[in-house]
Amino acid sequence: MSELTNLSAKEVIKTLERLGYKKVRMKGSHVILKKEYSPTLVIPYHKEISEHLLKTQLKRAGISVEKFLSNLK
Repeated sequence: MSELTNLSAKEVIKTLERLGYKKVRMKGSHVILKKEYSPTLVIPYHKEISEHLLKTQLKRAGISVEKFLSNLK
C-alpha cells in the first residue's frame, strides 16, 4: 500500500502550502492553488483524495512523491 492513500484534502492543501503554493479560491468543492512560475493546481475538497489524482497533480507541479511526503507532517 502506498503512502499517498487515505490523505484528506486538508492535509494535501496544507502540505502544498508548505511547498510554496497559495490558496487562491474555492469553486464548488474544489480548491484552486497557485504558485508563481508553476501550473495551477485544483484539489477536490473531499475526505479522501485518490492516489492517482494526487500523483497527477504532483507531477504537473514538478514535486516528487518523496518531497511531498517529507513535508507532509
